[in-house]
Amino acid sequence: MTGDNEPMTALRAPFTTPALRRAVFCVAGVVTAVAVLAVPAIVPASGVLILWGTGAFSSRPAPVVAPVFLVLFPLTIVLLVVLAVPLGRALGAAQRALADRLLGEQVAAADRPGWRAVGYALLKVPLAVPEGYGAFCYVFGLVNLSYPVWWPLFRNHPPGTVLGPVRALTPFGTIATRTFAGTFLIAAAGLAMLLVAPWLMRAGTTLDLAAMRRLLGPRRLAERVRELQASRARAIDDAAAMMRRLERDLHDGAQVRLATLAMNLGMATEKLGADGPPPDLAQARELVALAHRGAKDALAELRDLVRGIHPPVLDNGLGDALATLGTSSAIPVAVTVELPDRPAPAIETIAYFCAAELLANAAKHSRATRIELAVVRSGAGLLLSVEDDGVGGADPHGAGLSGLAGRIGVVDGRMRVRSPAGGPTRVEIELPTHV
Repeated sequence: MTGDNEPMTALRAPFTTPALRRAVFCVAGVVTAVAVLAVPAIVPASGVLILWGTGAFSSRPAPVVAPVFLVLFPLTIVLLVVLAVPLGRALGAAQRALADRLLGEQVAAADRPGWRAVGYALLKVPLAVPEGYGAFCYVFGLVNLSYPVWWPLFRNHPPGTVLGPVRALTPFGTIATRTFAGTFLIAAAGLAMLLVAPWLMRAGTTLDLAAMRRLLGPRRLAERVRELQASRARAIDDAAAMMRRLERDLHDGAQVRLATLAMNLGMATEKLGADGPPPDLAQARELVALAHRGAKDALAELRDLVRGIHPPVLDNGLGDALATLGTSSAIPVAVTVELPDRPAPAIETIAYFCAAELLANAAKHSRATRIELAVVRSGAGLLLSVEDDGVGGADPHGAGLSGLAGRIGVVDGRMRVRSPAGGPTRVEIELPTHV
């Protein structure tokens, strides 16, 4: 089934929104490269203007030509050198914005030496070659594909009329035709160009993004420090939110029930008191029954609170805990756990709650009929995967999944989401085995 879909996917690729956005990014890259090449031309152009303004090109040049040229020409070079860094940084900021908006790739800004921004600006010239080639195939592929469409509209002259050839641009030169049949050859060349264009543009943008991250992005150590700072902030926020939730649940639930229990037991004691009128056994029994029910409800709420902090079923291992979690799901869950040894308790807890939240999301949104839950060893860590056969369309940037990604980031976890429209949805979470 996958093999049958691959040709159709290749045919649809040039007509998708990502392909159009890549084409716009590539065209912008070519324009930027032309601008970078034009900057050095400012120096000789300014020299020519200076000479012309001082009358050097007249039949009788003014005597001040040489002094003026010797002063203003070096000043122009100095000005160009001084402006190189701010211009390079401005170009880098514009390219980062385009990458974010058009390609969905975020390159964090970094306070790095200015020569890196200048280096990226100069590197845009060779990078524009594959980008420009891909954009050329994309734009002129569409143009060439349209030749059979417009030919009958504009080349409908009477028989015997001699017309000049119509030419079409291709990567290997021009194709000329004088007949309607020849337009199909041009259209075939345009289709070939369109099929190749997405791969050429992808190669060009991949190289550009790599250079952008290397020269404009933060260093690996700085990026790591930033990630740790963000993880620490998320851990503090999660801990504070958990404390508030526990305080609220204890205050509004178990504490109220225990207070009611104490009050009912006190009233029952009064009914059964040794002094005063004879005891009212019926009311005493009713109060004791109410106190009994209140005690059971309070215990149930306390068990729920404890389960939310650390599920007791995890004491037997992650496999038993996930199996128990799967049996309580509204959708049938196939659980597979293959771990040679137990991870750290904190990792087991995180994996358990990730699985619980993913199963809850699938039951709520996916309209699936089955779910596969697996935990296996992956390198030095473990891989938790949840896949359903539902309708797909899960948003990795939504509140639920983005919050989950933030929590696993505290322990350097990573999450991947693949959920095309129509399904299936597969979420993979990589976690270390030890904190």
